[in-house]
Amino acid sequence: MRHWRFALLASFLGAGACNFDLNTNPNSPDPIGENPSRGLVSANANGMLIAIRQDVQDFALDVGILGREVLRIDGSDPRFISELLIGSLDAGGDAFGGDHWFDQYTAIGGGNRLLAVLPTAEALTDAEKSATAGFVRTIQAYSFLMVLNAHTQDSIPIDIPIDITAPPPPFVSNVAAYDHVVSLLDLARTDLQAGGAAFPFTLPPGFTGFNTPAAFVQFNRALRARVAAYRLDWAGVLAALTESFLVDPAAPLDRGVYMDYGTGAGDFANPLSQDPTAGENFAHQQLDTLAQLQTDGVTQDRRFVTKTVSRASSTTNGFSSDLGWIRYPSPSSPIPLIKVEELILLRAEANINLGDLTTGLTDINTVRQTSGGLPPAAPFVDQTAAITELLYNRLFSLLYEGGHRWIDLRRYGRLAVFPAGDLPISRADGPEVVFSTFPVPRDEVLAR
Repeated sequence: MRHWRFALLASFLGAGACNFDLNTNPNSPDPIGENPSRGLVSANANGMLIAIRQDVQDFALDVGILGREVLRIDGSDPRFISELLIGSLDAGGDAFGGDHWFDQYTAIGGGNRLLAVLPTAEALTDAEKSATAGFVRTIQAYSFLMVLNAHTQDSIPIDIPIDITAPPPPFVSNVAAYDHVVSLLDLARTDLQAGGAAFPFTLPPGFTGFNTPAAFVQFNRALRARVAAYRLDWAGVLAALTESFLVDPAAPLDRGVYMDYGTGAGDFANPLSQDPTAGENFAHQQLDTLAQLQTDGVTQDRRFVTKTVSRASSTTNGFSSDLGWIRYPSPSSPIPLIKVEELILLRAEANINLGDLTTGLTDINTVRQTSGGLPPAAPFVDQTAAITELLYNRLFSLLYEGGHRWIDLRRYGRLAVFPAGDLPISRADGPEVVFSTFPVPRDEVLAR
């Protein structure tokens, strides 16, 4: 069955959750129609988050493996190594090679259904309709960005119909898809600015501080800055950051928007939270080698020692590690979607690429010293050295949060095993593969 059609039929994946405002069941065959109630609008808006929540954790794991942040030694499913690190990616099914598509298009398609009936919602004021549209378009943009990050060398569909009998939408170029993401974010910004004082629904705790239309604009602009960096629009990065939550100089580095997880009835625990000494997920061994020393000259980068822990070594197919994860200590630990620490590094990246190495160094040193406990970096001798230092800090600041290392090394042309690129040789007894993209799911291709 075509993935996009399945997404529309399913409407929203996942069960309700105690942290989400679900006043009605979003899993019914037709969860929303003309003149929806406030409860239906709330359920469908939050249902978009439930849909992508299914993949936020899986994205961090799978893409973390491709970027050599993570190693999963799982006797019950060897594909985490045999497919992601050794073999070819299988585009059939909704896992591994065919992953990071279905959940996002579930959210996007559901958002289109909500946008289509939103003007008829008599229970909402005009301001509440505008606020809801701004929320929907922002989450759709985030969903498209996840698809583009995973499938950056492939074309993707963007015009997702709400009619399940319609022909499949055409693929468009990545340039056109990024244009669409920018358009969604900018339209959402306008919607949110006309959205009044409050959303007509409650957002989960991970959006605390961003749960009004005015504050949600800051999240929207943070995403806009990330997209601008991916498009090499460095002036655009700086412009978007002036409207993001980076405007508060006193904000802690971990302030941001998070995806919630929990263990309550009907909720969904964070599967990245495992026993650090016995779980299947290992930190990649080379992180221990890369981590620089703090100012005492002995202790490693605080970001490394607070996110990993030593454990008994395990080996499979020549891949081994003796590092476990403590990044998510509880099944209720949230996963960052975007946070201040990333925004500071985005500002550093923009300035470095605009030739202002001094300003870039200032921001990098803020992160190095505050988050890593490291001594300040010396003035950069050139732009290449500045980018290398930037990528080091992005690795450890965003470790195990969203596959950022894989994405970063790819966009800087460093996604290859050393010495051709920045990735380590991980396997002692055979070749390994470095994938630069996931394939488009086979059913999507055959449908066209």
